[in-house]
This record gives sequence, C-alpha cells and structure tokens, in this order.
Amino acid sequence: HGPDGTDYPNDKKFSEVVPLERIVFRHGQPQHDFVMTMSFAVEAAGTRLTWKMLFDSAAECARVRKFIEEANEQNFDRLEAYLATLT
Repeated sequence: HGPDGTDYPNDKKFSEVVPLERIVFRHGQPQHDFVMTMSFAVEAAGTRLTWKMLFDSAAECARVRKFIEEANEQNFDRLEAYLATLT
C-alpha cells in the first residue's frame, strides 16, 4: 500500500520463518524479483534488523536500485512509526 493510497499487488512466497530470528521470502513481481532475508539480533540498545535482498543478477539489482532504495526508506519509516506506538 503506497503512501499516496495506491494499492500494489504483491506475490510473496515465504520459505523460512524462525520466530525472533529470521524471515526469508521470495518477492516475485514482473518489475522486480528478489529473495528477502530479514534477521533479528538482540543487542543492548534493542534489536538489530539486518535486511538483505538477493537479486538474480547484478544487472537486475542495478536496474531497480533507485526504486528499491526509496521503497525501503518508506518501509523503515513505517516500521519506525509503528514501533513508536508500542513504547
């Protein structure tokens, strides 16, 4: 769901969910396709989130880099806003 209210269909296939440790899924879209791995590690100040996106090729990664970087910043902003409601 985009910030402008536009709905974007997504196709996600989860391959691994380890509570409090890791989530792995394939994000398959005609415009971009990748495997996402999110890892969580407890640290003194909270939790470290490691966010890795694996594309099928360097060329594919380069093609969508600007779009993906902006989209990830929006994702992190929404996560930060949500987490702020929990404290």
